[in-house]
Amino acid sequence: AALGSWPAAASERAALLAPYASGARTLVVDPADQPLVDATAVFATLADARARHGDDALGLHIISMASCVADLLGVLALARAGRLVAADGHVPLDIAPLFETIADLRAAATTLRALLDEPVYRAHLTARGDRQVVMLGYSDSAKDGGILAARFALQRAQVELLEAARAAGVRIEFFHGRGGSVSRGGGKTSRAVMAAPRGAIDAHLRVTEQGEIIHQKYAIRALALRTLEQSVGAVLLATLRPRAPEPREARWRELMQVLAAHGERSWRELLESAGFVDYFRLATPIDVIERMTLGSRPARRGGNSLDGLRAIPWVFAWTQSRAGLTAWYGVGGAIDALCANGQLDMLREMARDWAFFRTLLEDLEMQLAKCDLDIAERFSQLAGPLHERFFPRIRAEFERSVSGVLRLRQRERLLADDPRLAQSIALRNPYIDPISLVQVDLLQRWRASEDEDTSLFAALAASVHGVALGLQNSG
Repeated sequence: AALGSWPAAASERAALLAPYASGARTLVVDPADQPLVDATAVFATLADARARHGDDALGLHIISMASCVADLLGVLALARAGRLVAADGHVPLDIAPLFETIADLRAAATTLRALLDEPVYRAHLTARGDRQVVMLGYSDSAKDGGILAARFALQRAQVELLEAARAAGVRIEFFHGRGGSVSRGGGKTSRAVMAAPRGAIDAHLRVTEQGEIIHQKYAIRALALRTLEQSVGAVLLATLRPRAPEPREARWRELMQVLAAHGERSWRELLESAGFVDYFRLATPIDVIERMTLGSRPARRGGNSLDGLRAIPWVFAWTQSRAGLTAWYGVGGAIDALCANGQLDMLREMARDWAFFRTLLEDLEMQLAKCDLDIAERFSQLAGPLHERFFPRIRAEFERSVSGVLRLRQRERLLADDPRLAQSIALRNPYIDPISLVQVDLLQRWRASEDEDTSLFAALAASVHGVALGLQNSG
């Protein structure tokens, strides 16, 4: 049978898909419906790979921007239409919802509970060993609500998802979609493991390693071994010696919620300011990055708005401009607001005793140390009159963020307790800074040529690669 009209309500879509997902009804694919033909062909290819090479040929099937039960039932229905079915009648495929916006992260536990209450999907999960993988997106959540709101939403989602899975008798595994920069979840993996909620690391760690981070961590055998040793050691420690329950954590979470709300409000005010999209396109080399097609996907989902721009080029462009604001904007103002309300002592207690908050501040400190607002100002000046509208605001928030992080960490300067990293940055910057300054000049000349001068573009592309390799944690 064909699906017919597609309901607007998520619950109605789930009810419509359930008999197709269970195999009670057979989905008839109309040859004129090309998107449906293409989607079914994907699963037919997976079925062929499984027939040739066995179950191990199939990996995890991830549903991007998942927000409801119908999103996963649709996969089961399409898999059956593509004849990806085991001998016992179940679909031999593990399906993971990817929660990647602030709203989806906040609703993740509700979505999971609804999913586990759905008879068809629960039967599928039972056949797969009662193990549910959930992927957490760091990039879009930070682009959506800023670094503070994103990190807290990710932390809270893990706690709530663990509770929902335990109540249903299901084992949950988290897959962390991290990138290189702090705003995309970057930082030391071992530190992130130790900062995860109790029970989130259950002898299992699954993360993405992307871009320049692969070269940085794995290009040399000794580095690769050290990276793996640190990660395995952290996973074993978190599993075998979990932190004792912390009675103060409830109060800390309440204050973190207030801090995140301040940061998110400041972030959204910046993004929604009149002219900010134009400023971003002029004050960063985003036009170069889009033309370089660096990633595996197009830089845009469609349209010219910030919503249509993928998070990876968004972060990468700000890092190239040396502002790096995706990793810290909104932090300084949020800290100031809470300190003015008499919360400095509590924030310092959190920075000292709460692994999650301490790791967040350490990541922020690293990213702030890698920014250069003087070079960022050179890029900003390419925006003409918009420079005066936005850059003073950005610089002021940067200075507040540096001051706020140092105040909570009770340090005199950034990276005071990580001299090795401080020295590494000091040694690399004399080589990176000239490349950045040359990039500003090249960008101005290339735009003056109406983006037609291929030799200038080649030089710009080389400068982008050079800055990314030098800065590390850049995309």
